[in-house]
Amino acid sequence: MGGQVLRLQDVAVRRDGAALLRGIDWAVGEDERWVVIGPNGAGKTTLLQVVGALLYPTEGEVELLGERLGQTNVLELRTRIGLASSALAEKVPPDEKVIDLVLTASYAILGRWNEEYDSHDVTRAVELIDQLGCAHLIRRRFSTLSEGERKRVQIARALMPDPEMLLLDEPAAGLDLGGREDLVRRLSALALDPRSPAMVLVTHHVEEIPAGFTHVMLLRHGTVVAQGPIDYVMTADNLSKTFGVPLTLERGRDGRWYARAHYL
Repeated sequence: MGGQVLRLQDVAVRRDGAALLRGIDWAVGEDERWVVIGPNGAGKTTLLQVVGALLYPTEGEVELLGERLGQTNVLELRTRIGLASSALAEKVPPDEKVIDLVLTASYAILGRWNEEYDSHDVTRAVELIDQLGCAHLIRRRFSTLSEGERKRVQIARALMPDPEMLLLDEPAAGLDLGGREDLVRRLSALALDPRSPAMVLVTHHVEEIPAGFTHVMLLRHGTVVAQGPIDYVMTADNLSKTFGVPLTLERGRDGRWYARAHYL
């Protein structure tokens, strides 16, 4: 077992009088792959912003990669964390080429200017783009890509600085069935690779949980319903409490989860 990459103690986030997160205690090990799942408005994205060093909590303590949030240089800390989110994609310059979008992650910037990249950086960027199945897109502009292609390129970018923690905010959102299944398969391969960093994936669909993820946190109304090893915590009862409807839950031989509403 490795060390911890993040630790949250009694964390709360309030905004305009509303509690977005309350009483969050959480620890993630460097060899763990976590899913954070819950309905819309549960606080999942807010939680990801906290562990991505993008948002300070109103209360509680946050330790990321051995650094205490509020007592460290967050700009340096963020370079050690890979993040793929739709909010980031919206900020990409329209003419940015795929290779440059991935390369600029080395400097934690968006938009290539006059930075110099050595051959090692270029080689790594090309290998990551190829690993995510996007080698044929390397000279394409990001704005011309399909939604599925954009998602895969964002993950390649997030991996570029060799992060110690990888955060994925609803990576399969907006994808058609084929695109979702392709992405989930690639994320499963990443999760099963022992060289991969600790991973946290946010979703509200159990069908989007890749095989190989080891732990789960169930969130509802900003509080934890249950958390821990996925084999024990992912139950129909816990999932029903999380989403507020009676659900049945099945797991296929491939390790994937499937949930359906269950009404008498």
